[in-house]
Amino acid sequence: MASRISLKAKGKNSKGSKGKEDRTISESVKEWSTWALRKAKVITHYGFIPLVIIVGMNSDPKPQISQLLSPV
Repeated sequence: MASRISLKAKGKNSKGSKGKEDRTISESVKEWSTWALRKAKVITHYGFIPLVIIVGMNSDPKPQISQLLSPV
């Protein structure tokens, strides 16, 4: 079985790629919503624990940081 060599051009200037004027509104909305959800996922992942600590430090009976981080 012989291997095949592909001679397709890669990059932005290939003939098969769509230009900005060929994109529909739904494709643009899908791209932006995917981008926004990925960013929100990263922000939520790295920001949740610090948010809980900040809210806990500003609560009425002022706990120490060790009380907030201990599991008991």
